[in-house]
Amino acid sequence: MTAPLSNIRVLDMSRILAGPWAGQLLGDYGADVVKIERPGVGDDTRQWGPPWLGGLERGESAYFLSANRNKRSVTVDISDARGQAVIRDLAATADVLLENYKVGTLKRYGLGPVELCALNPRLIYCSISAFGQSGSRAAEPGYDAMIQASAGLMSITGPAGDDADGPQKVGVAIADIMAGMYATTAILAALNARVVTGHGQHIDVPLYASQVAWLANQNMNYLVGGEVPQRLGTAHPNLVPYQAFATRDGNLMLAVGNDRQFAAFADCIAQPGLATDVRFQRNSERIANRAELISLLEPVLATQTTAHWLKALGDRGVPAGPINSIDKVLTDSYAEEHGLVRTLANSLGQEVPTVANPVDFSETPVSYQKAPPLLGEHTDEVLREWLGYSQELIAELREHSAI
Repeated sequence: MTAPLSNIRVLDMSRILAGPWAGQLLGDYGADVVKIERPGVGDDTRQWGPPWLGGLERGESAYFLSANRNKRSVTVDISDARGQAVIRDLAATADVLLENYKVGTLKRYGLGPVELCALNPRLIYCSISAFGQSGSRAAEPGYDAMIQASAGLMSITGPAGDDADGPQKVGVAIADIMAGMYATTAILAALNARVVTGHGQHIDVPLYASQVAWLANQNMNYLVGGEVPQRLGTAHPNLVPYQAFATRDGNLMLAVGNDRQFAAFADCIAQPGLATDVRFQRNSERIANRAELISLLEPVLATQTTAHWLKALGDRGVPAGPINSIDKVLTDSYAEEHGLVRTLANSLGQEVPTVANPVDFSETPVSYQKAPPLLGEHTDEVLREWLGYSQELIAELREHSAI
């Protein structure tokens, strides 16, 4: 069976996480993704360790491995005129170019969207940056943590109220990852538009605007209700009870989503009167009386173990789950059943672990063909396959340090 993007060539000129995440998704869907890296150095994240594959500092960092499977690595010096010519040749035959350089960098080298889209009118050129390609903040750099802070996420993440611990960032670079997801969906939309129009286009994906966009109901809570959302710890601004509770031997996450589930929950904890109490009967009332309800529930849930409550709640159809550590998530029976962890052999014969793409196509399966590449290991191969370069020309480019 053929992967859904097996006919698509992607020139991935991105680094760190947002762009590489998008490139990895396109590779998972079968695209031929060629990752362009700086000779001798590569993507910054190759050095973002420990840990390292095999435990050696000269190995690949776990961070790099998380976002670069299903790609081939080609080293090109884009500051060199010969290297720029190689990129132009690659872009002329590519369907998609993905980049997250500081705004204006590639234009300075003659590799901006205007130049390359003129060279290849069918090219979809996707730029990811901190604040977008135009406007008063376009020149500003940005990393995930500062975007989480400045675009609102940290203001609603962390302990409730005036707790001294204050705002917290999410434990993964979620602003980068979500920008990469927006970029991926935009690229797929542009590929479909190209079928109709015959032309590519330039896509601008700002991290900041992406972060703002996916604040979702919190944005609308402010726009409709006029109140600024606050940190609530594990609690939900629009549902109660929907938060973590301590049990006799640990914790669980309770997620009551409607009044029927609340009635089932009240019955489960042997407090059926809560479901008919005028203070708690409907979700809007539970929100208005949040503190009072939680103070009643906490001592009850603390009387039994997490396992007891999970079974009792599950039997009554009340959503609840354990608070698992990552080792548990990646090694439990569900992970094994669904193949959440897989291994791919790299060119050194090392087994590289990878976490599976969650999408399951019925006809065009996700591809797990290539382990994250060693730096520059596919340079000769790609220049021959994509461009038909002779071995003599490749040797000349290498002699001049262009590749």
